[in-house]
Formats: sequence, structure tokens, C-alpha cells
Amino acid sequence: MAGIAIIVVVAGLAVILAGAWAYWRYIWFFRNPPRTPPPGDHLVSPADGTVVYVKQVQPGEEVMSIKQGVVARLGDLVRQELARPQLLIGIFMSPFDVHYNRIPLAGEVEFIRHYPPATENYAMRAMHWRTLCRRPPYYRGSWHILQNERTITKINSFFKGKIIPQYIVQIAGKAVNGIDSYIAPGQQVDQGAVFGMIRIGSQVDLLVPYLEGMQILVAPGDKVRAGESILIN
Repeated sequence: MAGIAIIVVVAGLAVILAGAWAYWRYIWFFRNPPRTPPPGDHLVSPADGTVVYVKQVQPGEEVMSIKQGVVARLGDLVRQELARPQLLIGIFMSPFDVHYNRIPLAGEVEFIRHYPPATENYAMRAMHWRTLCRRPPYYRGSWHILQNERTITKINSFFKGKIIPQYIVQIAGKAVNGIDSYIAPGQQVDQGAVFGMIRIGSQVDLLVPYLEGMQILVAPGDKVRAGESILIN
């Protein structure tokens, strides 16, 4: 009888765990809570998650050292060279964050470009554990920044009376089923509107030209919410 009772308990736990996993994977993961951007002239976060780097970068300058002898530059992130100094903010989305991505600043979509992985999609395990354990630099050992599949969306916007391009880089994880985009070139998009999503763990970077007087309101380790948390004022 004791053996049967143990089997029943184990089977019950297995059913509960399987149900919890299915609920997370097929219902909770696709939640899309409403968001309201705060009023004012600023850029809001394109993603829920943890800020993993905030960098002011000159053209051709090294952005970060992934590991000894392996560095990342802006061209590695956006797959093109940028001539102006840039402000770069990276946001890591764990499997438990909302995965719908939102427009940081209203504007017109110039292009949407998809790039396959350089070799294969690497797991984001290193960044996941570093953010969980609060172990900066959060990008150390994260090969996915250089290698993984990505979609790059360029949006031209007005900020503080000047036209600026926004580059939003959606970086896929190893176990990703796809990067979705719900907008098209030439389309006018509103701040805080959903423009796409990445399935399972992933990362979203935002690059904008650095302008004199910009105020950066986030730092590595901060938690942010898509469409609501102000990144740049």
C-alpha cells in the first residue's frame, strides 16, 4: 500500500508540474497587459526586463568585452556602421517577463531587417544567471550579443526638436520560435504601441544618437517595463 501511495503522489505532482508548465508556456507567456506611456518628451523602454548595459559609444569604439579577446562594437549589434556617437541601452528579458515589445518614441518606420545567426543561436544562460544573482557586468560571457539571430527596426522620430533615428534590436535566444514584427516600413507608430515580440528568453537593445543634454534615467541592474519606464529624458 505504501508503494501505491508513493506512486499516486508522484503521479499527482507530475500532473501539477506539467499543468503549470503548460499554463506558463501557452497562456502566461503570451500575456499582454495594457501600458500607458507617461506624458512628456522622452524615450520609454522597448521591453520588460533587466537593464544589462548603458553605454555612450563613439563610432568604431569597443562597446564591451564579452570575454578576453572577444569584443563587441556597434556594427556587431546593428549589422552596419554608424557615423555618429550613440547611446546604447540593452535589456534582458527572462522567460518570466512580458515578451511583447513597444515603441520607445513615436515616429515613422524606415526599415525592418532580419538577420539569421552568424553560426547558431547561443543560449542566454550566462546573462540570465548574472541578472538573477546580481553579478555585473551582466554581459560577460554572453556570446548571443554577437552571434544570435536578430531583427533590427529603424524608426525616425522627433526628440527635443531634432530628428533622430532609433534602432531597436530584437535578439533571439537559443530556444526561440521566432521574432515577430507587427509593423511595416513607412508606417507611423505611436509611443508605447506594441510592434513585435520574441518568444522565450531574449534581449532588446535600443540605440539612438547621443545629443547634448540627454538625461539617462536607468543603470545596469534596473528593472524596466515596456512602454512605461522612461530610459532617456
